[in-house]
Amino acid sequence: MKIAIMGSGGVGGYYGGLLAGAGQEVTFIARGAHLQAIRDKGLQIKSVHGDFTVSSAKATDHPEEVGPVELIIVATKTYHTDEAAQALKPMVGPNTVVISFQNGMDAAERIGSAVGMEHVLGGATWLSAAIEAPGRIGQYSQFRRIALGELDGRMTPRAQAIASVLATTPAVVELVPNIRQVLWTKFVFIAAISAIGGLTRVAMGEYRHVPEAREVLAEAMAEVVAVAQAGGVTLDADILGKTLAFIDAGAPDIRPSMQRDLETGRMSELESMIGVVVRLGKDQGIPTPVMRLAYALLKPAHLRALSKG
Repeated sequence: MKIAIMGSGGVGGYYGGLLAGAGQEVTFIARGAHLQAIRDKGLQIKSVHGDFTVSSAKATDHPEEVGPVELIIVATKTYHTDEAAQALKPMVGPNTVVISFQNGMDAAERIGSAVGMEHVLGGATWLSAAIEAPGRIGQYSQFRRIALGELDGRMTPRAQAIASVLATTPAVVELVPNIRQVLWTKFVFIAAISAIGGLTRVAMGEYRHVPEAREVLAEAMAEVVAVAQAGGVTLDADILGKTLAFIDAGAPDIRPSMQRDLETGRMSELESMIGVVVRLGKDQGIPTPVMRLAYALLKPAHLRALSKG
């Protein structure tokens, strides 16, 4: 299958690398020093599952050079979603499928407003990965899971075809009829650890069993659940227990990407990960004291990075 990776950082670079290794025709959309390193040396993957290099990787910063493809995976930071959606349009043909592996809750609609919702599948991934150096991706989590599905819940041939292609990689791939519920289930996890990790500035294994920190972590998750339910989303009754169990089973050195960005002074996904919970809670009359505090305390560093570009 002809595939384009729109945003070849940790998530996009890793999955693009797996797909290329599985024999798919992959083009990486990247820029700057990262693009040049991929062109010069290939894309290097340093992974807990084993290192590998995508030699002779196709890479460009001009999507119009690629032309229409069958699948576009969007894996940019959420603050680049609208820009990416416009940039990928030359790669969209009549039967192109676009799927987002981004954080946050509104990527599908934002991309669909640019390319047409008929091209968009819902998607979510569980993965810890980041750019370690130009041309080199670090992948840190034992889990590498993908869920996808039609936003209206139908089981369509195109969704089955995309799932089959993704399943040529070693990742766990699930085709689901309830992708919106799955997205919110993931968001309960990622929003909460982004908040607590951003505040503590230590890895997940260093706070998850500290009683006081664990209590606040659980409160943050409960706030996200309450916001989702107020918006009409049905979540599993035991979602808090399941999410804490997932956190307990994760590698102790995991830091979510928002935390990594805050720690290194880069722009972060604060608005899409934390701010959105606070705003939705306010609109719906749902108290979000933990997420509100996290947003207030993390925003100064976010704004400082934003001012530096």
